[in-house]
Amino acid sequence: MTTFLGNPVTFTGQQLQVGDKALDFSLIASDLSKKSLSDFDGMKKVISVVPSIDTGICSTQTRRFNQELSEMENTVVITISMDLPFAQARWCGAQGLGSAVMLSDYYDHSFGNSYALLMNEWHLLTRAVLVLDETNKITYVEYKENVNSDVDFDAALAAVKSL
Repeated sequence: MTTFLGNPVTFTGQQLQVGDKALDFSLIASDLSKKSLSDFDGMKKVISVVPSIDTGICSTQTRRFNQELSEMENTVVITISMDLPFAQARWCGAQGLGSAVMLSDYYDHSFGNSYALLMNEWHLLTRAVLVLDETNKITYVEYKENVNSDVDFDAALAAVKSL
């Protein structure tokens, strides 16, 4: 059972697992352009999913993945939330992470629904990390049972570095 702020939450759809092929998506970038998974073809990907970039845990998760993986060759960190693109751009500027890839699922919640990450009760994404290889095969996944807790950074980073 997954909880947010101590209360149970529900999801629509089936969670993806290690070995699954990641589903394509169309999300809005901070510059209001549309981005899809195919825009990052041939790269290793960390998809870092957060409820809102304006919370401490989400901010830390986004900063840490971007700082620790920014020098890694052929690797991109994609942070996805329901935050408006304007808020994501503001956060990146305030954090000095202008090159961070931030995508928003605010428009139609299609990513949250297809990845079983949309908390039905809150219309926010839950906390999760997915690591994809260059062919978009999922090699690591963590869906947090307690949305208000940190992801296992060490395990996720090790998964990326092992690719």
